[in-house]
Amino acid sequence: MKKVFVGLSGGVDSAVSAALLKERGYDVTCVFIKIWRQEFIECTWKEDRLDAMRIAVALDLPFMEIDLSEDYKRSVIDPMIAGYKKGITPNPDILCNRSIKFGSFLRFAKDNDADFIATGHYARIGRRKGLELLRGNDKAKDQSYFLYLLDESDLSSTIFPVGGLVKSEVRQLAHKFKLPVATKPDSQGLCFVGDVTMKDFLGRYIKLEKGDVLNSENKVIGQHDGAALYTIGQRHGFTVESHEAVGEPYYVIESDVKRNVIWVSRDVSVGYSKKVIIEKMHWISKLTNLPITVDVQARYREKPRSAVLSHELNKIVVQFDKPHLVSPGQSLVLYDGDKCLGGGVVSELIK
Repeated sequence: MKKVFVGLSGGVDSAVSAALLKERGYDVTCVFIKIWRQEFIECTWKEDRLDAMRIAVALDLPFMEIDLSEDYKRSVIDPMIAGYKKGITPNPDILCNRSIKFGSFLRFAKDNDADFIATGHYARIGRRKGLELLRGNDKAKDQSYFLYLLDESDLSSTIFPVGGLVKSEVRQLAHKFKLPVATKPDSQGLCFVGDVTMKDFLGRYIKLEKGDVLNSENKVIGQHDGAALYTIGQRHGFTVESHEAVGEPYYVIESDVKRNVIWVSRDVSVGYSKKVIIEKMHWISKLTNLPITVDVQARYREKPRSAVLSHELNKIVVQFDKPHLVSPGQSLVLYDGDKCLGGGVVSELIK
């Protein structure tokens, strides 16, 4: 009997994952992963832990807890804060999956003789040409974007039990298995941020000062709360003069954290890029020869668009079929149909 450790978050997706694996005959152990949080933040982790314990009891499965708060602080929080200081917007969920769930947790499982780990991610593992990361069947919930830093070794030790289902089916199964979280709402946002704003959170670690909002003619038209808080395309969190505010909203089209200024425009397309340079390129399987035409996503749930990856002056350049809204620090994830090829981090915009 194959042994699998299920990362049990206290939510319905991981709960159903554990139930399905037990039904399929696996030797299942439920594991709650405790992550870092600051004392000033109200977080639901204690309630989530209690829900995870209730799920384990309902399924008559063993329960364990692993404290990865130090790993989380070092591998997720610190790089995220460092990124904001530089004026880029890293994705903590991607860092968490790579370093925590498929890093520390996977090693913990292997050290305890588990054959696999399982999570409630909406993604699938294919075996058409080696091991492949595929989109989840529920296109509205597909989470492959957050998993692009995995490799074939990770996939060989992972099961995504709900990846072939849609959310409504998962809810139905939760009721079928009589799980105590069958009606629990989906989690929103990041636990370590909780109910505080990103401004309040980052303000504990980054010196945020009010600065000027400039229009495309470099005229001061308003104030912002700190340039590190803003990403290209954002249209909230800053103020413009009352006579300027009448009409269509303004969008951030550029920022400079050193000067502590942001530029805005009513025309969001002014902030679009024709090309970007990406760094930290990661291929899930073998290196792909360039140039190559792929579908790309710069954000979770955005509609993929066609682009060409090529080498220019020893850098990987992505040219979009149409100008696209992208910010430095964002992950650009590459697809061939429903297959996730990998991705990289946007380091430079070319207008």
